[in-house]
Amino acid sequence: MTHEQTSHRQDGNSPAFSLYHITTGYRSRHATHVVASDINATLPQGQLTCLLGPNGAGKSTLLRTLAAFQPPLAGEILLEGRPLASYTTQELATRIGIVLTERPNIQGMTVAELVAMGRSPYTGFWGQLHDDDLAQVEEAIRLVGIEKLRRRNVNTLSDGERQKVMIAKTLAQQTPIILLDEPTAFLDYPSKVEVLLLLRRLAHQMNKTIFLSTHDLELALQTADNLWLLAAGEPLLIGTPGELAESGALPRFFHGPGIEFVPQEKRFVVKKEKEAESSN
Repeated sequence: MTHEQTSHRQDGNSPAFSLYHITTGYRSRHATHVVASDINATLPQGQLTCLLGPNGAGKSTLLRTLAAFQPPLAGEILLEGRPLASYTTQELATRIGIVLTERPNIQGMTVAELVAMGRSPYTGFWGQLHDDDLAQVEEAIRLVGIEKLRRRNVNTLSDGERQKVMIAKTLAQQTPIILLDEPTAFLDYPSKVEVLLLLRRLAHQMNKTIFLSTHDLELALQTADNLWLLAAGEPLLIGTPGELAESGALPRFFHGPGIEFVPQEKRFVVKKEKEAESSN
C-alpha cells in the first residue's frame, strides 16, 4: 500500500508514524549535510520501540525529524495517517510528548510545578490550571511513582529522579506518542532498568507509543517490543529483539575485536585478551 492510499484517520491498527523514503540531515546556506537516507518504516501504536546504532548514525537527527523540530531533506512522514508537515504547533503538542537528553537547568520550581507545565497545550494564554488539569498532574505523578518528590525543588533531585519527573510532565501532556532521546544516558544501572521498565509499562498499560534512542543495547534487548537498527551506509533494520538476534544483524551493527554476541542469551560478552587476539 502506498502512502497515498493510507487513510488520514487513525484507527486501532494504524501506525503512529509512517516514513516513506526519508532522508534526514541539515541544510545550510552553502551545503546540505545528509545524515541518513531512504528510511522506510512504520512505528506501531502501544509498544516500546528502541532506536539503536553507533555514534554518528543519526539517531538524534531522526528523533528530531519525527518531533517536527526539523524537516526531512526528502520523503514524507505521516503522523497517524496525516502528513506531519500539515500539523500546527498546537496540534503537535497534543499528539507528541518529547523528553530530550539535556538535563533541565531549573531553579526555584517544585516537582509538582514542573509536571504541571505539561498541561500548557490545554491551559490557554494565562496558563491557569483547572480541576481537570490538576487531576491529570496528580495522575501523572502517581503513574511514575514520584509522590514523595512532589514538593521537592527540581534542582535537588538526582538524575534518575529528574528523568522520572520529565516523563511525568510528558504524561500530564496526555499525548498518545512519547519520543525520548537517550533517556538513560546519565543514570546508574538500577535507574536505567527502572526507567525502561516504566516506559514499557506505560506503553502496554496505557497504549502509549514510546520511541526512544539509546546506547543501552542489552537493556533494549530485554525490554523493547521492537528495535530499529540504524547505521551509516546500512538500510534501517526493524524487528523484535528475538528476530534480530537470531538473524545475525546485531553483531553486524555492533562489533569489535573484544566483544562477541551470544544470540541465545541476547547479550554481548567481553572476550578475554587471548581469545580476542586468536579471532583476528
